[in-house]
Amino acid sequence: MADIIGSRLEWLIQDRRTSQSALAREIGISQPSVGRLISGETRETGKIIELARALRTSPEYLIGETDDDSASARVVIVAPGDAAHNDGDTVEIDNINLSYGMGGSFLDTSHVEVEKVKFSRSWLSQFTTTPAHLLCSATGIGDSMMPTIHDRDVVIIDRSQTVPEMGDKIWAGVFAGLGIIKRLRALPDGSMRISSDNQLVRDEIAADGELFIVGRVIAVVKRL
Repeated sequence: MADIIGSRLEWLIQDRRTSQSALAREIGISQPSVGRLISGETRETGKIIELARALRTSPEYLIGETDDDSASARVVIVAPGDAAHNDGDTVEIDNINLSYGMGGSFLDTSHVEVEKVKFSRSWLSQFTTTPAHLLCSATGIGDSMMPTIHDRDVVIIDRSQTVPEMGDKIWAGVFAGLGIIKRLRALPDGSMRISSDNQLVRDEIAADGELFIVGRVIAVVKRL
């Protein structure tokens, strides 16, 4: 579990015009626990998603993986145990073996393997209200999306979202016969900029009709 940056938590509390006590009540912890996160006495918490939601930010901002404090800046990053937590209430979603490549692995769309995998329903409900039949998981391959997504990390894809709007959110799609997991930004001429988090990888431009979007990546389950 990544460490929370106390100064960012303190700034957000002030900027969002709330208080340590009000924040603590909202997410179900004590006010001293919030204080210890700010001071650095405590650096980790199992309530990071609830903290981010209450402060209208992202978990990645709280742990220093992005400087964008908006709620939609990044996907939710979680440990494997959180996603697979067996609380007696699980839900099955499609696991699609499309060989999505964070480096651009080959995608044979005539042979798509699908199996069912189980996730904790309560875990999924923390960051999406999309029905399970519109969610799927896939395993990324390559390092072009590091440090956000590492090789073999599992991504959760929301297939109800297929139209990139403002921002550089992460999307799963098919470009030039390759499965990709990339950041997309719509350009004024109707084309799409395809970007990687790895700064060594150059951007690409997809003309209108060249890119098929499967859905938006809403969570990343880190591999052990």
